[in-house]
Amino acid sequence: MKISDQFLWGGATAANQYEGGYLADGKGLSIADVEMGGNIDHPREIHESVHPHTYYPSHEGTGFYDHYKEDIALFAEMGFRCFRMSINWTRIFPLGDEEKPNEAGLKFYDQVFDELLKYHIEPVVTISHYETPLHLVQKYGSWRNRKMIDFFMNYCQTIFKRYKDKVKYWMTFNEINNQADVTQHNLIQEGAVLLQEGDDAEYLMYLSAHHELVASALAVKAAHEINPDLQVGCMIGMNGVYPASPKPEDVMNALGAMHQKYWYVEVHARGHYPRHILKKFERKGYDFITEEDKKILAEGKVDYIGFSYYMSFATKYQGRNEKTFDYVPEDFVRNTYLKASDWGWQIDPLGLRWCLNWFNDRFELPMMIVENGFGAYDKKEADGTVDDQYRIDYLKEHIQAMKDAVEYDGVDLLGYTMWSPIDIVSASTGEYDKRYGFIYVNYNNNHEGDFSRSKKKSFDWYKHVIETNGEEL
Repeated sequence: MKISDQFLWGGATAANQYEGGYLADGKGLSIADVEMGGNIDHPREIHESVHPHTYYPSHEGTGFYDHYKEDIALFAEMGFRCFRMSINWTRIFPLGDEEKPNEAGLKFYDQVFDELLKYHIEPVVTISHYETPLHLVQKYGSWRNRKMIDFFMNYCQTIFKRYKDKVKYWMTFNEINNQADVTQHNLIQEGAVLLQEGDDAEYLMYLSAHHELVASALAVKAAHEINPDLQVGCMIGMNGVYPASPKPEDVMNALGAMHQKYWYVEVHARGHYPRHILKKFERKGYDFITEEDKKILAEGKVDYIGFSYYMSFATKYQGRNEKTFDYVPEDFVRNTYLKASDWGWQIDPLGLRWCLNWFNDRFELPMMIVENGFGAYDKKEADGTVDDQYRIDYLKEHIQAMKDAVEYDGVDLLGYTMWSPIDIVSASTGEYDKRYGFIYVNYNNNHEGDFSRSKKKSFDWYKHVIETNGEEL
């Protein structure tokens, strides 16, 4: 079995990292708009409001709001069959709790989708990608509050009805499971939860994630009612966890990490919580799942699984959490068999095949790889060229692993959207200099540049990959 002729080759972005257009045409403030830039040594700071004389990279992104026609033309030149993007919630509902949407925001995405469809590029849209309205965080506590489900559904109903004939593929919450690593950074991005003094971060993570999962299931049902042809998937941040050795305790530790990090997809795909999580809730005294919630989850299972893949992890048991083997991030160790990027992300192409099989063995649902890429310090030469052979090498090996999963293992794969076809702001560090794209954007960490676009060496390589449907890498 080879890659289908209808396979969706493309690239992926997020509005808060790419779009810019800060407050343009009535846009409101999102949680991303109060995240400062940072770097590998200095984590991003999160504020409760926009501070004067402070730089927030989401305000500019890399200019898609003003350059979308130029960028889409470049994607078309590469032969894209799809383009994954997010709708910025705050363009549609600036505060989040309004009854009626912002028409100017809706018109912007009409224009974007029309431009994509002009080139026969299928939009793949993430509904919530770190762009929760800041007002909902401040007034309601965001996803710790069950009221968020109603606000989210008003937003979903609006965009499903508006774009039902333009967008077929949707995903609800980007990398919903990253909040399993209970840090303020992950909680504010994934669940829009801003911790207060005395908060139980772990409890709030489970509570907010539960509300998101219920909202996701309701969104699936709503989409199918509006247009039965719509396909709604989840989006999981996937990094397989290996045991550091064959020692049984290391193997159990790795299993515990997989349980903790990926139970979210069990709920999305099977429509109910796995027993190991319910036992944890029982031990901890967590009680927030209602009978109505169970019914909603069972009726709103996703149509496909979308996931990101950048790296794998290894874990070693160090004596903590005897019996439960609960996930502890400090147990992660360096996998000595793998190289790493400049940001310490371990490079494991075969791990992508492993992850595809992990999903397939459990759920037997169609899948889409919606993020896979290589962040690097790209150097633009005096003649304007960027020789990013390292990016080509990374992607070539991962695409080959993807093909092997289809051809040898029989996984049902809908598409591949690499991250990101054009340079954007890094979500983890808020940098411009951590570059992923086939297209170079002239702007850097020192806020120098004019946002002009130019092709890197990898541009023509990926164009050829698509032309040959992955047969020539």
